[in-house]
Formats: sequence, structure tokens, C-alpha cells
Amino acid sequence: MAQAKPLLLTGAAGNLGSLLRPRLSERSGGLRSTDIEPFGPPLPGEEIIQADLADPGAVDRLTDGVSAVVHFGAVGVEDSFDRILRNNIVATQMLFDAARRAGVKRIVYASSIHVVGLYPTSRVVDSEAPPRPDSYYAVSKVFGEALARLYVEKAGLEIACLRIGVVMEEPKTTRNLWTWLSVPDLLRLVDLCLDWPNLGFAVVYGVSNNDRRWWDNARSGIPFRPLDNAEAYAERIAASGGAMAPDDRLLQFHGGPFVTLPLGQRPE
Repeated sequence: MAQAKPLLLTGAAGNLGSLLRPRLSERSGGLRSTDIEPFGPPLPGEEIIQADLADPGAVDRLTDGVSAVVHFGAVGVEDSFDRILRNNIVATQMLFDAARRAGVKRIVYASSIHVVGLYPTSRVVDSEAPPRPDSYYAVSKVFGEALARLYVEKAGLEIACLRIGVVMEEPKTTRNLWTWLSVPDLLRLVDLCLDWPNLGFAVVYGVSNNDRRWWDNARSGIPFRPLDNAEAYAERIAASGGAMAPDDRLLQFHGGPFVTLPLGQRPE
């Protein structure tokens, strides 16, 4: 019997990568984790490789002999266009193409709700809504989704693009009641995208089963059924001073603080 191949996780030292490593390292074949920053020690079943995803030789070595790719490596906030270009756009193209050349068929790509950040929150949007990016960061994710569709339709890959909200142990502010993705729901979503048969191309909002959510997954192409609901924390948020006025600008647009942030300026 052939030995199972490892899964590749990029951005493994980041906030979300750190949450994914324990679950993914338990999958058949184990896990190959990478980040541009040093991290460790390795978990049981995990191999760690420090690498720059904008280095063609490095991505070729990373994708050699893996079963699938979970691509969470990127600059995760607004930044200068030069940094976004190198780390989010160039690196994503290099990784996707290295996967194609290595015969890797499935990729789970971390996109963002900021792809639709300039929609007003009076409108619920689904996976087929035209992008309205709110930042250079969001533009890089629009690029990644378009690149994913190209590689699915022209190269035969299977790629799920996850428009992720805010991932934390529990919601802290009123805005989180709309945008929260619980850690268990994040893990369920990634597992589903790795295992769903005949994935093709899918765009899925990474948000828990929140009563107030602004995003609709009815046309996402996969049956993501989150189990957690931010509403369970609503009274605690109000009592702790985390409540926000209905006319707060952070509640007026899907992208919240990214909408008013100057282009290229990192959040404080």
C-alpha cells in the first residue's frame, strides 16, 4: 500500500495557521507546515520548513509530494502595495502554479470578507456577488479568487476560497455578532473543503451560524453547516461595554474598519 502523502499548510506561524496545525497534523499522511517566520517545535506528524513563498525554488520543494495545499500564508492586513504584491499576489500565483506542476489537485485558499467590504450592511451578499474590495489587501484576495477560478477551469485543479470573517475564541464586540467564525467552525470548514468530493471551484463565507450574519452560503457549492452562534454572547458583550451604536461606521459596511483606513496604511 502506498504511503499517504502529507498536507501542506502555508502561514503556519500565523494566528489562523497556529489554530489549524493541531487538527491538520492528525490527518492521514501528516502535515508539512511552512512560514517565512521561524516557528516550532513540530507537532507529532508534522514537518516544519521555513520558506519564502515568493521564492520559486522554495515553493517547488514545498509542493513536491503533498496531497493538498491549505494556503493561509499572506500579509493579513492592509499594508503597502509593494508588500501586498509580493506576499499576497506573486506568492499565491507561484504556489498555485507549483501545485499544478507537482500534480496537486486540491487547494483551500484563505480569502477574506474584505473582498465584499464596501457593500453596505443593509445588503446580505452571497458567493456570486461582484467583488467590492475595501483595501489593497482585499484586492489581493480578489486576485487570488480569480486566479483560483482560472486554475480550476484551465488546469483542472479543485479550489475552495474561504471568505473568512473574524476568528476568535468568542466574540468581543457588537460587530463580532455578525462576523464571528468560531475556532471549531473554522476547523470544520477546512476539513469539509479538503474532503468534499468533486469540489471544482467554490467560494464560501467563513462565518458561524450567527443570527445577524451578512453573508449567505446558499450558492457556495459545498454544504458548510456551522454549529456555533455569536448570539449566545450578545448579553455578555452588552454588559462588558463592548456594545456599539447602530449608526457606528464599523457597522455600516461589511469591511468595517478597513473601509475608512487610508490605502496602504496598516491598522494601528
